Amino acid sequence: MPEIKVTKENGGALAPRPEVYFPTLPFGSLFGANPFGVMKRFSEEMDRMFTGFAPPAEFELWAPALEVKHKEGNFIVTAELPGIAKEDIKVEVIEESLVLEGEKKKVKEEKGEGYYRSERSYGKFYRSIPLPKGANADQIKAELTNGILKVVIPVPEVKATLREVPITTTK
Repeated sequence: MPEIKVTKENGGALAPRPEVYFPTLPFGSLFGANPFGVMKRFSEEMDRMFTGFAPPAEFELWAPALEVKHKEGNFIVTAELPGIAKEDIKVEVIEESLVLEGEKKKVKEEKGEGYYRSERSYGKFYRSIPLPKGANADQIKAELTNGILKVVIPVPEVKATLREVPITTTK
């Protein structure tokens, strides 16, 4: 059985100490505290615990901006890939999806009198775009111009069947 500490206060009356029932947490007592202060302290403790867990600065997470549209019987995907060489981009059709995959490599070199400085950063991307029904993947074309990748896939025009739905009213 846990031992309860008591103190003589208020003319000798015995009062139990709350720490036995409510142990002190790493960020202080929760009872009787300002809830905003507790949340602030909790946030500070979490920040302190996770300091140093950030990904290294030379690895960059990113995804290229995409534009997807149907135009003149084609399914067109345009991706912004500035500074990425054609050799570092892969365009594939897997099942019913268009997959754009690649890696951005940035190398910055600086030479001066008595010093040489080199910085490198890398970032991989992977984008999967579902293809419309009937897309002809055998006639796919991809072109890279000034950092803009344009992928064109012929899609047969499907005539949508339009059927008007009557609206009823209830009392």
